[in-house]
Amino acid sequence: MKVARIETQEGDVIEGRYEEGLVETDVGVFDTTENGAALLAPCEPRALYCVGRNYGETVDQMGYDVPDEPDFFIKPPTSVLAHGEPIRYPSFTEELTYAGELAAVVGRTCHDVAPEEVGDYVRGYTVMNDLDALDQGGRTARKAFDGSAPLGPCIDTDVDPADVEMETYVAGERRQADTTASMFFGPREVVSYLSERFTFRPGDVISFGSPANPGLLEPGDEVAVTYEGIGTLRNTVLG
Repeated sequence: MKVARIETQEGDVIEGRYEEGLVETDVGVFDTTENGAALLAPCEPRALYCVGRNYGETVDQMGYDVPDEPDFFIKPPTSVLAHGEPIRYPSFTEELTYAGELAAVVGRTCHDVAPEEVGDYVRGYTVMNDLDALDQGGRTARKAFDGSAPLGPCIDTDVDPADVEMETYVAGERRQADTTASMFFGPREVVSYLSERFTFRPGDVISFGSPANPGLLEPGDEVAVTYEGIGTLRNTVLG
């Protein structure tokens, strides 16, 4: 099942079953492509835990060493953007890049979870675009700014994350294509590893890294990241 969050014209935030822009709730069906409701990010994380260097082609492309364990960083909740919201090109960078990623959404509070138990605590999976101000200093300066994590459009509660195909299109041109089977560390392994260090709360997000060919964005570009079975996250870059 796919679920999404909306804000109605009356200002109420509700959740419902999602299908191609329509959200079916207990109080009616809302068309988020019109003026019936605004599609929100599918969750409200306290933090986003993001893994890098998790695909072989990416490591080769960037000249990184193959990691011995998941290499991670954290984004704050203010980094979240909803599907359809504009990406505002930050004034402090001239090298804004995209990176399409699969992300898990936590459903239950957990800590120190074994890989085989991860499914009991993950509500489902969504799509993330890990934006990066590439010409900045360390990872926090580059990756943890406001609006740096477009997320959505929905959470798929049924998808098996082990082998999901993905594509990223920028301005109508395909830039990324791979499958989650190419990861060094699979989703369940990553969630388990990070849960040894952090207590996860409902709504927290864990992303699993980007395939090869993350690249530069320009004002006016539409970025469309698709993960098989989940859907397409679309955002357009403003100057």
